[in-house]
Amino acid sequence: MTRNVLLNNVEHKDLRVITKRGAAYGDDVMFAVTFPSEFRNVQAHYPIVFQKSHDGRGFQPVALLGLRAGQNLFLKGDRWDAPYVPLAIERQPFLIGFDRDELMVHIDLDSPRVSQTEGEPVFLPYGGTTEFLERASSMLLAIHEGLQSNTAFTQVLLQHELLEPFALDIERPDGSQHRFAGFYTIHEERLAKLGGPALESLHQAGHLFGIYMAIASLSRLRDLIQRAQALGE
Repeated sequence: MTRNVLLNNVEHKDLRVITKRGAAYGDDVMFAVTFPSEFRNVQAHYPIVFQKSHDGRGFQPVALLGLRAGQNLFLKGDRWDAPYVPLAIERQPFLIGFDRDELMVHIDLDSPRVSQTEGEPVFLPYGGTTEFLERASSMLLAIHEGLQSNTAFTQVLLQHELLEPFALDIERPDGSQHRFAGFYTIHEERLAKLGGPALESLHQAGHLFGIYMAIASLSRLRDLIQRAQALGE
């Protein structure tokens, strides 16, 4: 359950946010939504793949954190075992809301990260915003702008038929097989066959960089598999 409300320094003057990591705080997720302007940071640690939208008409890029539902292979107790945490994870429990078309910071009061006694203060004693909240606001703006860019990015991929389904057959330590499927990657052969005008168009629109970042990120699949095997999965 969620209880999203507009954040304000009167009703929420004593709120704190727990920044520790762990399944108890909702970090046990298989993937996190990402966007092209975040790809440079994400690709260094996580595979970037594409997931079909709920209506089946579009796609969204995601950073893979695990190989099955509810699995986050980067959780090590109460810490995150990578230098970079995807913004869609790090921004919790804050969300973007709208008030008369103006972007406003909301907070999920039912989040296990929200506390009155533990964690980072959201407001200063006399009502001003803390550096912690200012950073959260910047993250939310980056996410909002990034998610808006996803539509154009994935539409171009579909236009050039650059998405293809992929599957991995993973051998578990006990010798059994696990098939990982349901996601899409960039079709590298079709990309290589695109003509000059198409590539120039992708470059001018700023999409070519994101495409190559997504391709480069697939080298992180091996790390993901090794993390799973180390756990006996």
